[in-house]
Amino acid sequence: MFLDLDGDGPQYAQLTRALKGAILDGRMAAGARLPPTRELAQELAVSRTTVLAAYEQLRAEGFINGRVGSGSYVTRLQIAPALQPADSEAIPPASRYAERARRLRNRGIAGMHHGLRYDLLYGDPVTNPALNAAWGRELARAAAYSSLKVTSSWGLPALRQQICDYLARRRGVQARPENLLIVTGTQQAYALCARALLDEGDTVVLEEPHYFGAHHVLDAHGADFLPVRTDDDGLVCSDLPDMPPKLISVTPSHQFPTGAVMSLPRRLELLRYAASKRCWIVEDDYDGELRYDGHPLAALRSLDESDRVIYVGTFSKTLFGALRLGYMVLPTALCNDFNTAKYLIDMSSPGIEQAALAHFMESGGFERHLRHARKELKTRREALIEGLRRHAGERVQIVHSPAGMHVVAWLNGYDHARAEALIAYAHDRGLGLHPIAPHYLAPPARPGLLLGYCNLSTTELREAMRLFGECLAAVPAAAG
Repeated sequence: MFLDLDGDGPQYAQLTRALKGAILDGRMAAGARLPPTRELAQELAVSRTTVLAAYEQLRAEGFINGRVGSGSYVTRLQIAPALQPADSEAIPPASRYAERARRLRNRGIAGMHHGLRYDLLYGDPVTNPALNAAWGRELARAAAYSSLKVTSSWGLPALRQQICDYLARRRGVQARPENLLIVTGTQQAYALCARALLDEGDTVVLEEPHYFGAHHVLDAHGADFLPVRTDDDGLVCSDLPDMPPKLISVTPSHQFPTGAVMSLPRRLELLRYAASKRCWIVEDDYDGELRYDGHPLAALRSLDESDRVIYVGTFSKTLFGALRLGYMVLPTALCNDFNTAKYLIDMSSPGIEQAALAHFMESGGFERHLRHARKELKTRREALIEGLRRHAGERVQIVHSPAGMHVVAWLNGYDHARAEALIAYAHDRGLGLHPIAPHYLAPPARPGLLLGYCNLSTTELREAMRLFGECLAAVPAAAG
């Protein structure tokens, strides 16, 4: 039992106060048995007489009672609840960060569902039963051979080297381990960008539409946003402002959520802009490996000669969300500031998981899993699109993008209110639909859906599309 003696007065009085405090604040619950006097005396390095005196005082005051041959037990006390301040204004105000975060949290994300038979949720990686067994073996191995000390805030050297080798081989990024920081996913990467680069009121350019998670993290830190539209070639660089922003957030390899790929001329134009305006680019390469019509495209960072791109990658989309490991390739000028920010947030990412992942990559298991995932996702994507064409027909416009884990389908003839009614009706029928609108700062001209296909089998996807067609028929574009 942990008891802190305050050093004020006789030891029996100090022990009495410590035990009384533990009872009153609930650390010792009603009916709990107190340690035997001899045992507690040894633990606290005091005499048994001191403990006996403290127990006797507590018994006299009614805090404990004794049972012959059994010991001393905490009495059930009738304690009135603490008085609440009469005036709510007496509660100290929250920080501006907390107020912004609360506003964002309360707003929530429309379209989240739970317990539905067919939930077309986007973002979760494909389920691979073989991965569970392989990862269990890697964790057991890592736990047996890894140090139990806290790892460096930079991350485990072996994992950083494996990621550098992988990026050079698969994403065209030439990175050195000393420029690579291990983080707990994309959300923390954006939080570090906010802490290391932004002051309240600094301007951030967001793609329109964009990943709402990035927007929420940066918004909570007080950033001002300038949305820049995207088209079939990605970010429209001619719309970038004359006054330089502090940060530009882009998803060039697979624009989220539309699926557009930033063309080479646009990439070069964006890099020239960042170099001339001396601003930073965050490249969120959240699923750049998942292309189904050829080799993955090289990352924007691979073209960066001015060292202005902060490259962010994650294993949550390629392995499983619970892993919570990602990485950042940092410009040399930012390395120390980002490492310091990481250290102050959580010191370091989990060491045993890092060791397991490093060996999984070194042994070839990671790339074997990616090959399996790409093959399986391509099959599921084809089942979803075939089902859309068969059961939705001209009522939706499918956005072509042979990559990622979701399909965008615009609803022809619907307004936003009618689309919400469609989503609600589908929910009642056991089908989870997710709108694209939360990923815009201003609502799009027409409503659309993000249809994820990772969580359902091909058979389930075909049935989900049949049900989607029935919902479209029940809630048509024109009321009546």
